[in-house]
Amino acid sequence: MDSHSPSSRGGPDRLARLAAERVVIEDVWPEIDGGRHPVKRVVGDVLEVWADIFCDGHEGLAASVCYREARGRKWREAPMESVDNDRWRGSFTVDRNTRYVYTIEAWRDRFATWREDFLKKREAGQDLVLELVEGRELVRDAASRAPRAFGVMVEKLDSAADNAQLEALLLGAGLLERMRHDGPRSNATRYRHELEVIVDRPRARFSAWYEMFPRSAANDANRHGTFDDVIARLPYVRELGFDVLYLPPIHPIGATHRKGRNNALEAAPDDPGSPWAIGSAEGGHTAIHPQLGTPDDFRRLVAAAAEHGIEIALDFAIQCSRDHPWIKEHPEWFDWRPDGTIKYAENPPKKYEDIVNVHFYRDALPSLWLALRDVVRFWIDQGVRIFRVDNPHTKPVPFWEWLIPEIQDRDPGVIFLAEAFTRPKMMRKLAKAGFTQSYTYFTWRNTKAELTEYLTELTQDAPKEYMRPNFFVNTPDINPPLLQTGGRAAFQTRAALAATLSSAWGIYSGFELCESAPIPGREEYIDSEKYQLKVRDFDAPGNIRDFIARLNRARNENPALHGLTNLRFHPAHDDHILFYGKTTADGSNTVWIAVNLDPHHAHEADIELPLYTLGLDDHASVEVEDLLEDHRFRWHTKWQRLRLDPAVNPCAIWRVRRST
Repeated sequence: MDSHSPSSRGGPDRLARLAAERVVIEDVWPEIDGGRHPVKRVVGDVLEVWADIFCDGHEGLAASVCYREARGRKWREAPMESVDNDRWRGSFTVDRNTRYVYTIEAWRDRFATWREDFLKKREAGQDLVLELVEGRELVRDAASRAPRAFGVMVEKLDSAADNAQLEALLLGAGLLERMRHDGPRSNATRYRHELEVIVDRPRARFSAWYEMFPRSAANDANRHGTFDDVIARLPYVRELGFDVLYLPPIHPIGATHRKGRNNALEAAPDDPGSPWAIGSAEGGHTAIHPQLGTPDDFRRLVAAAAEHGIEIALDFAIQCSRDHPWIKEHPEWFDWRPDGTIKYAENPPKKYEDIVNVHFYRDALPSLWLALRDVVRFWIDQGVRIFRVDNPHTKPVPFWEWLIPEIQDRDPGVIFLAEAFTRPKMMRKLAKAGFTQSYTYFTWRNTKAELTEYLTELTQDAPKEYMRPNFFVNTPDINPPLLQTGGRAAFQTRAALAATLSSAWGIYSGFELCESAPIPGREEYIDSEKYQLKVRDFDAPGNIRDFIARLNRARNENPALHGLTNLRFHPAHDDHILFYGKTTADGSNTVWIAVNLDPHHAHEADIELPLYTLGLDDHASVEVEDLLEDHRFRWHTKWQRLRLDPAVNPCAIWRVRRST
């Protein structure tokens, strides 16, 4: 057989397919892992799509971004434009809370090529009679395929009084646009992948979380809190400016191997145990701890929170106490040791004697997967649409790739926060797999270099397309060293950083009181609320309640702080002062922030105002409003001297406008 015959390379069909893909489309962005994973946006965003598009020869090209709702059939198009060196850009607005599919189509634009060549020849004074005939034939060809779009134009061309009138008709801008949109597409080539974008509701990107143990809401060491006690605390949460109230597990707690105070192996009779030891004779993941209230009480809480503009977020922890009903009902979901005992959870050297884990394969597939899906659906039916997922990195990634779309296909407004402090690639993979928000390493990024490098990665590099950071400043599990030693100023600076660097942030109750007492030598709280009821004096001297309320007010009133990828760092000539800003896409709102990262000493720095972001030269003036101190002033020229004293003003947030 001839080595050059079509059959030697797959036959005529393959040859025809290759020949059809004459226009090259490559290096498409955003495209995550070859199209396996979707990118993320929120309702109202504009999705920009980039690609290298080119072809042999010198004919002009045209291209469009083709997009549709994932469940729809009708494709829509947005034109692309050549930007530079065969790099093309197009965009479309995602206006619904759903999933979209997008791709690119490109083709040789014969009419645009004819028009451009015609103008060049006319400029050179060449004879154009034959070119006019060719142009008219191109329109006639278009009319044969789309008579409604071009029939009238063909009649006008055929009835042109002379070549001058024919030329004017053929060169009209309206005809060029119509030919581009409805005309023949020579060698039309479609990108081989159909890519996906998840479009979430705005709270997926912009939210402020407050974590509260409902059993401590009574603020009485002798009484277990109830949902009614949580309802009574809602005005306080709203006063601080938070719009998501996150509750750790609210389910019955097991008695077997229950932990005592400070994680003691032996519990006293009145010790409540860890809420993450889920399940008892009263029920499992769809049951409510009887001391908290009834399902009706919980639904009243959800409704009451909504009246305050607050959403309830629940913990979704896939683990069980040894008393969970599933152990008897579905022993095949658990790991058993050779002696017939059930294997408790471990993360050596840590041991969790009060908890056992499920496994996801063998006889647990698919029944366990379906049961866990139904748990989430159950709580959605109770009015919950936000879930903080405990340790998702210890569960199979394919499970999340299945579960999250399974839930969001029914209710696309459901939000999942991944509580995963693990290896970077796993954290990013969970975000790719569908998690709406992600915990991060922010808690351990303290220096100017660390924060700048990490935030640049999150907001400017590839993760910005699929990973939304939620900057929790502390959690019941994490008492960072800086907060243990930095005093009140450290709490203020960390809150300011979290609230303004990221568009989503959160605190665990007690942060506003600057709670910091650790277990010596560990990043954990002594007398942790995980194992006991906690009584707090929320009016205690030294609290930063007003400061946090001002932070959240600044966030809510300034759209620039609703964004994530608009973060930019600016020069400040001191290693302890971080200076950065955010501006809305239309330039209508600009906020600059400066933070002293040293909670113990005052620092001064020359800062370089980014006046160019306001369209101003280096000697211009700007009007400045200090959003924490409530005063106004003007800055003149780009260089300013700044002093931040942690005992007075460890940070500053300025709303900036062009001087009038």
